[in-house]
Amino acid sequence: MDTPSFLRYTASRPDYRGQIVHTEHLAPRQAKFAQPEQPLAAELEDCLTGNGLLPLYSHQAEALNCARRGEQVMIATSSASGKSLCYNLPVLEALLNEPSSCALYLFPTKALAQDQLRSLSQLCGPLLPGYEQLATFDGDTPPAERPGIRKRARIILTNPDMLHMGILPNHRAWSRLLRHLKYIVVDEAHSYRGVFGSHVACVLRRLRRLCRIYGSNPRFICCSATINNPGEHATKLAGLPFTVVDSDGAPRGSKDFVFWNPPFIDQTKSLRHSANSEASGLFSQLVSNDIRTIAFTRTRRLTELVANYSRQRLAEQSPELAHRIKAYRAGYLPEQRRQIEQELFSGQLTGVVATNAMELGIDIGDLEATVLTGYPGTIASTWQQAGRSGRGEGSSLSILVALDNPLDQYFMRHPEAFFHKSFENALINPENPYILRAHLLCAAWESPLSDADDAFFGSSLSRERREMEKQGLLRERRHHWYPSPSVAYPAQEVNIRATSGENIALIDSSTNSLLETIDSGVALFQAHPGAIYLHQGEPYLVTELDLVGHTATARPTSVNYYTVAKDITELRILKKSLRKNYGQVGVCLGHVEVTTTVVGFKKKAQFTEKIIGEEPLVLPQQHFPTVALWFDVPAKIINSVNKAQLDLAGGLHATEHAAIAILPLFAMCDRNDIGGVSTPLHPDTGKAQIFIYDACPGGVGITERGFDLVTELWQSTLRVIAECPCHQGCPSCIQSPKCGNNNEPLDKEAARMILTGLLAGASDNGKKASMAAKLESR
Repeated sequence: MDTPSFLRYTASRPDYRGQIVHTEHLAPRQAKFAQPEQPLAAELEDCLTGNGLLPLYSHQAEALNCARRGEQVMIATSSASGKSLCYNLPVLEALLNEPSSCALYLFPTKALAQDQLRSLSQLCGPLLPGYEQLATFDGDTPPAERPGIRKRARIILTNPDMLHMGILPNHRAWSRLLRHLKYIVVDEAHSYRGVFGSHVACVLRRLRRLCRIYGSNPRFICCSATINNPGEHATKLAGLPFTVVDSDGAPRGSKDFVFWNPPFIDQTKSLRHSANSEASGLFSQLVSNDIRTIAFTRTRRLTELVANYSRQRLAEQSPELAHRIKAYRAGYLPEQRRQIEQELFSGQLTGVVATNAMELGIDIGDLEATVLTGYPGTIASTWQQAGRSGRGEGSSLSILVALDNPLDQYFMRHPEAFFHKSFENALINPENPYILRAHLLCAAWESPLSDADDAFFGSSLSRERREMEKQGLLRERRHHWYPSPSVAYPAQEVNIRATSGENIALIDSSTNSLLETIDSGVALFQAHPGAIYLHQGEPYLVTELDLVGHTATARPTSVNYYTVAKDITELRILKKSLRKNYGQVGVCLGHVEVTTTVVGFKKKAQFTEKIIGEEPLVLPQQHFPTVALWFDVPAKIINSVNKAQLDLAGGLHATEHAAIAILPLFAMCDRNDIGGVSTPLHPDTGKAQIFIYDACPGGVGITERGFDLVTELWQSTLRVIAECPCHQGCPSCIQSPKCGNNNEPLDKEAARMILTGLLAGASDNGKKASMAAKLESR
């Protein structure tokens, strides 16, 4: 791709208003090759030669050497670096040397498992002849084929959901696999973070436990995009020590990475042009120039919106190309997703608008450009999405279109904070009691628990087991713990991808057919009465939400707006665990209970995103315990704010919003993974207080990270507020799209004074004074 020509053409267009704020040129990189310590078997070497996979890149040879030594291996290299060969080689060697040995491959999506099956079949078909030697096993596998897979397959490709619900509870039917399991491969390990990652860590411990019962001791090979803590993350996932391979030997073509900031549309510099519209325009331009492109969006709804915008633009500019783009997201039927993947791979489609469902390593051919609608939430995900273009050695283009929020705008003003900052830590918490108890019950169903199981579930096993006995879920008999008679197939009740564990079925009332399923926690915000829900690009008006019956009813509609829920959040402190002092500023970490109530929704016009209406709602409250950090605002700062006749409540509220928006800069999380509360007088402390909490029951370690780096969080938050050119506050600094109080009150200058005072207090006290956290009663 001739990226300089395209960028010059873009900058010459009449609608260009200086949106390109930074272009980072990434130079091409030469390959580094290496030989393994011991030569490959002749038949395996022939297969690699026939597929053009020799010589090995240096990281591939290193991973093979580690696996041969019996180590657990974590490979953390860039996109399109050939990571799959790092696990396929040791697996195929084991299967050739030990005719009864087996391997289990775990992928986060069914689509990726299907794609890897095609690649693996092409690679090793001659090595593993015969029916069902390689097979996927997931929800799309026909029932008639499943017995044969259980009996004969030696490499089984599946996902954590099927392992959790279909394989482990039915382990007797899988005894051959568990008895002869040599390797467990966990691909795209960086995607297992937060709630989902914490669930997967517990599922892997259940798998290891059953392997011990059946007499096997499989080794793990994990692959990940580049993250800051690959070894720690792999260890938390599998519960074992790992060797990290992160020296990337793969070649890379040149890439131009453009930061694109939508222009201001008002004189007060408080509102920017829609990022969705800007991304649609860029995507349409690329497709019009016959440049194969993926445009990424943050949500299913925005995927449909941007695809619709782009289709309308192309219908006006290049009608013959309007049918050569499609939307792609989770929620589509499997056959629809496979068809879109094939059409993109074959060149029938020039462009796709996708969620991060296509961020992972599905083979969709060589693409030349990627458009990212908003910062994806982590540096690792940003590079993963950008890496979908230029997967060969040719040049490519990636464009990050900034949203009107603090973190996106921070990167627009400080691109070095993105390009020269280390990657984030992936965070999980397999000891979260609300997650661990669910999996202990599943484990007891699979085989009675005993004291020996603390080797898998850790020191908290006995405490959680006692709590489950009190709840009547477990019964002890001869030092073994069995599920109570009332418990039946507990895995069915545990949704490992959601905090609530329950799904809502969205029904089309015009046909009485199922459209898709939605997590019940999300349904309160996206499928409430009056919500506009997009399905495959078509708007549906939700008319009823039945939380007891787990259904929502919607009918097709034709409107020019979408909806955003409004909510109110309250918080009470349950227990303070840690405290550290910065001068007069106390910073605490502890357990809290959060209560959230959806109280209404806003209607926003498409394209302009102008608010055209608001309506109230009466919905049940959601309560959940979690972990939070909170900090005091000393009387000296409060007096300064009051003396300046500023709004203290507005300043606290603005500080909370901006700090929540910036915390993902330090922790591998999304803005929606955290929440906050601020108040001039909190009833539990009697002080002005700002809280930031993990937005899932029990927490997954995000606020612990914020607690450790709180002064850095204050510094970055202050920069966002001070450097924003708006006068009174805007979505780029202190306004939040999630705010249940309609972003009122907010006071930008008061927030600046509060943060300046906090940092001054920390500085006066000395950066290392009073920094030792005091453990209080746990």
